[in-house]
Amino acid sequence: MKAASSLSGAASALAQDKVALVSLAILLTLIAMALLAPWIAPQNPYDPAAIDVLDAELPPAWVAGSDMRFLLGTDTQGRDLLSTILYGLRASLTIGLGAVALQAMLGVLIGTFAGYFGGRLDAALMRLADVQLSFSTLMVAIVLLALLQGLFSTEWYHRYALVSLILVIGVAEWPQYARTVRASALAERKKEYIEAARVLGFGPLRIMFRHLLPNCLSPILVISTLQVANAIIAEAALSFLGLGMPITKPSLGALISSGFETLFSGAWWISALPGLALVLLILAVNLLGDWLRDTLNPRHYRG
Repeated sequence: MKAASSLSGAASALAQDKVALVSLAILLTLIAMALLAPWIAPQNPYDPAAIDVLDAELPPAWVAGSDMRFLLGTDTQGRDLLSTILYGLRASLTIGLGAVALQAMLGVLIGTFAGYFGGRLDAALMRLADVQLSFSTLMVAIVLLALLQGLFSTEWYHRYALVSLILVIGVAEWPQYARTVRASALAERKKEYIEAARVLGFGPLRIMFRHLLPNCLSPILVISTLQVANAIIAEAALSFLGLGMPITKPSLGALISSGFETLFSGAWWISALPGLALVLLILAVNLLGDWLRDTLNPRHYRG
């Protein structure tokens, strides 16, 4: 199939692109560290018994006044910063991947129906997408999260903060997929293999999801790669504003926010080191997304 051949070509091209290889290596390393956090982290930041407030704001090991038990220092609560970064990576990646899975499911479904059927259904669904696109992701997410925190107790929100962020960010970003899939579906539905499927008596659902949609996978894959980075950035921004993950369940954004007040008072590492981890994660994902876009789309391929 066209999508399979495109992906095969992308895999062979990966070995020739050093930037993409380095980005992939960084991303896989960060993912492995996040997955192995319970085993490689020196401390469990979710366990109050393992935390001593007297260890708060200790500097990294290479700074005077450090404690060698804490390689990257500690935060304002006395938690080992290396451990919180590892667990924060898990939370940020979980939110990013979960939100992208949700927005892809919604956007692909809506875009496929709009592109295949066209007419009034297409117009109605695309106007809905246009309305949502007129608001920024952060604006939609802030409103929805504020409503959730107002409707439910703080304890409830802290318990389900991760699920809430996945739902909110996912719902806010589906139009990106819908418009792209619709454009691909409009082009594919006029081709001979779709007409042949209709002549054979196949139903619309079978034609859409077994014949048309597989040939729209390349742009979906590219968007998904870039949207993971956008979802992680959105989560970090919301956590920084106090609407994301609670400080007791750190994400990278929550860690940056918790150390912001001490940034200029000497404890720079509490925000700077999680910020560096976030930058590496976003940069690796974005570089891979750019490379994948250029590789799968000949019109943008740089050669």
